[in-house]
Amino acid sequence: MGWKASDIPDLSGRVAVVTGGNGGLGLATSRQLAAHGARVVIGARNLEKAEAARGAIESEVPGASVEIRPLDLSSQASVAGFAKEVQAAHPVIHLLFNNAGLMAVPEGRTADGFEIQFGTNHLGHFALTLQLLPALLAAATGDTEARVVCTTSLGRVTAGKFDLADLQLRGHYNPWTAYGISKRANLEFALELDRRLAGRGVRGFAADPGFSKTDLQKTARRSMKSLQHRFWDVLIRLTGQPARMGALPQLRAATDPKAVGGRLYAPRWITFGAPVVRGIRGRMADSAEQAGLWELSERETGITLASVLG
Repeated sequence: MGWKASDIPDLSGRVAVVTGGNGGLGLATSRQLAAHGARVVIGARNLEKAEAARGAIESEVPGASVEIRPLDLSSQASVAGFAKEVQAAHPVIHLLFNNAGLMAVPEGRTADGFEIQFGTNHLGHFALTLQLLPALLAAATGDTEARVVCTTSLGRVTAGKFDLADLQLRGHYNPWTAYGISKRANLEFALELDRRLAGRGVRGFAADPGFSKTDLQKTARRSMKSLQHRFWDVLIRLTGQPARMGALPQLRAATDPKAVGGRLYAPRWITFGAPVVRGIRGRMADSAEQAGLWELSERETGITLASVLG
């Protein structure tokens, strides 16, 4: 049978932050966290959709504890405001799900001038994680550890050369390459985070949902009407698993007492199935590349681990 949602332990007293918890994998994750007793903080840009998600969770889970706070990961100012607001309300955070993201959208720039997918999917979450780190470290007491789970995807294999000097593809943008770069960055960030915080009680994990039916594919197809976008939309609709299954890798990484940091959790059969530990090979497992990505991210965001740790 493999690991399933019913294997999630009691999360009473735990605070979990979920980016993009208003739909798809994030909503499925938030629902399970609430069902197992966690206080769930959903960060979302579309507040109307987020309120509808909270209503749905509360109607399905009696006594659910869910709050909504505005978060636009494409704006470093919004990320900073969200982190400040959340930590004022929750000085201790046990779980952070870096879940939200864009997929294969037209070329654009964030409010801070970053390529839109790299800036949102990776740099937004990088800045958020470091700014929430004081609250995550506060959760690391005794046998309790805080966990940060970064959602990657099979799209990471479309990252091309993954040249650290050219991750924003200036002058030669390709929507799928840019998406792959951002998803590979999510994976490598999780592994480097785990390494840099070793011994401090905060562990980093990566999670791959496989092929999951969410609004992500439809949104991408609406934004760019290419044959490739249509292909992936149709393929996922025909072969994808429900969002509740796609959410299991990140739920296992975050809640399984036996989960080990610095690992990738993904479906057993690559695109579907119960979550298992998946091997990481090639340059994606290169610690030097991961360290290089971290240093680049500190330069771009202006936020360093040293400044956070004091």
